[in-house]
Amino acid sequence: MTYSIVARSADGSALGVAVASKFLAVGMAVPAAEAGVGALATQAYANLAYRPQGLAMLRTGVSAPGVVAGLTAADEGRDDRQVGVVDATGAGATYTGKGCFDWAGGVAGDGYAIQGNILTGPEVVTEMERSWLASADLPFPDRLLRALAAGEAAGGDSRGRQSAALYIVSKGGGYGGLSDVAVDLRVDDHRDPVAELARLYMLHDQLFGHADPETLLPLEGEVAAEVGARLVALGYAVDRGLDAGLAAWAGSANMEERLVEGRIDPVVLGVLRGE
Repeated sequence: MTYSIVARSADGSALGVAVASKFLAVGMAVPAAEAGVGALATQAYANLAYRPQGLAMLRTGVSAPGVVAGLTAADEGRDDRQVGVVDATGAGATYTGKGCFDWAGGVAGDGYAIQGNILTGPEVVTEMERSWLASADLPFPDRLLRALAAGEAAGGDSRGRQSAALYIVSKGGGYGGLSDVAVDLRVDDHRDPVAELARLYMLHDQLFGHADPETLLPLEGEVAAEVGARLVALGYAVDRGLDAGLAAWAGSANMEERLVEGRIDPVVLGVLRGE
């Protein structure tokens, strides 16, 4: 009753899962990932023990196909399970038990595994794979979301829509660099969960994404004058300098992750402008 993609970024630095389902709060059950280790999705009659067990196997160097084989071999309920796994370096692996409700199946390749059950048909998985392979130039979260949207557009869960989730890990990729959880977003109950998940990720990136060094603007001249005027208009003093004023404002606006001393991220400037 779910479709998902488990994948590794092109540079190997990030691992993640994107999933959607006609199931309440699918993000609480399906995804698991550990930075530098691997990621997996457990679904159909999900065996939540697959998550810690699978990550433990990946941690010891077992490949994704080996993890799938090990998990299912030890599970008497394997016929009703579906699981996808990627490890830190090799090909992904996917498994669909013969007892899963139609349509059910999956595909896997270098760094990805895509699977689904109770789908409108195999085209859901086919289109997700097509999207993933055709979007290598996009940032990793956008690739995952685009693949999920492709599955939705192809028909998705045959029973309808309810929830979706995006879970991504990378070393030091979390808030303040003090966590490996870079993205953990869930839409638990919504009429259009895949679209809502994409909207939430746009907000997440705006607030917690990191500035692109190539787009930063020096806090000089007209830019400095505009930033200073806007901060003052919003009630933030700039007598101790623009960086201090920006820091005070950003702490309230939740944009501190995008601050760079002596320069300003165009995303930050856009928010200051109310764009």
